[in-house]
Amino acid sequence: MTAGALQRAIRRARQRAATVERCGMCAGAVAPEHRHVWDEQDGELMCACTPCSLLFEREAAAAGRYQLVPTRGRRLTGPSPDELGVPVGLVFFVKRRDGRVLGHYPSPLGTTESEVDVGAWRAVEARSPALAELRPRVEAFLVWTGPRRGDGQQWVVPVDECFRLVALIRRHWTGMSGGSAVWREISGFFDDLGRRHDRPSGDN
Repeated sequence: MTAGALQRAIRRARQRAATVERCGMCAGAVAPEHRHVWDEQDGELMCACTPCSLLFEREAAAAGRYQLVPTRGRRLTGPSPDELGVPVGLVFFVKRRDGRVLGHYPSPLGTTESEVDVGAWRAVEARSPALAELRPRVEAFLVWTGPRRGDGQQWVVPVDECFRLVALIRRHWTGMSGGSAVWREISGFFDDLGRRHDRPSGDN
């Protein structure tokens, strides 16, 4: 191997190493399919390797600073998102530890946040055990009205699914309205949820 070829090989190896995702706890490499942990102090999601994620299986671990994001989601058949004043067709709701609920609206620039009316949320919770049991920070109520009337979907999902959706939108959005490609990707995202998570169940 020539000196030039060796240098190119070294550069490629360094580039591959730089793109490997690292555990936020131990800095070890993580597999493509890995868990996430919510850092309450810093307000961010961190990748977690398998050994580190096992440390936080119990909710009392780390005095509540680190919360392991769950892996399972479930589709809901109610309540109506209209009751929460959803102004757009795609939104996810996340509870905070202080009881407030924020609606997050994905966009090509990230998300826009808006606090949900407390009375409206409590009224919906009263009829929906799944939302009443929504785990703060690490689970989200995800709503999509769909491309046609009657196509809407509602899910309780791990919050990292919502960040995956936001990244997808940012990557594929074009022009003012997003373009046809991004809406195909969003539809594919929800198809994937259906394949990987629980079957539909009533929750009125």
